[in-house]
Amino acid sequence: MKNIEDIIKTNKDFFDEAEPSAGHFERFNRKLEMRFSKQAIKRSIVPYLLKAAVVTLLVTLSSLWTWDHFIRPDRNRMTLGQVSPQYREVENYYVHQVRNMEGEMVSFDLKNNPEQKEILLSELKSMDSVYVQLQKELKANPDDERIINAMIQHYQTKLDLMTYIVSQLKMIRNENQQNRTQNEKTNL
Repeated sequence: MKNIEDIIKTNKDFFDEAEPSAGHFERFNRKLEMRFSKQAIKRSIVPYLLKAAVVTLLVTLSSLWTWDHFIRPDRNRMTLGQVSPQYREVENYYVHQVRNMEGEMVSFDLKNNPEQKEILLSELKSMDSVYVQLQKELKANPDDERIINAMIQHYQTKLDLMTYIVSQLKMIRNENQQNRTQNEKTNL
């Protein structure tokens, strides 16, 4: 296939003979004016887009700064998973079990006894504060087996306590259900 330039050069006389139709230049000028006026409108949007991008960037950076300085967990703490992979598995097991127990505890309706609920939550929070202190000590002494054993013991104790509480709550719920069924039978 021939190059377009070669075609134009060889047929130069053919292209030079024809003149554009009447009014061609006026139509061409109108089209140019319309095109440039549309681009002027588009250019006026660009500063707003840049401002929006800058605001988005500032919000993102301030969120990251807030996370880093206020929300992020304390840097002075260390978890068992950071000591070794074996301890990570142990920690994951206990965390999973504790979450399961917390889920079971939530499933019980303690709205009738808000004082008991408050006592239960405060005890669990105090246990968690002990664990946070152990994490800080582990950060200071990562090779101290006594601290590691105390952390594992803490998980075991918390899990045992939560299991006991859940079993007591189940027993109370079963007694309440039995009392209701007996009351319904006597009312019939």
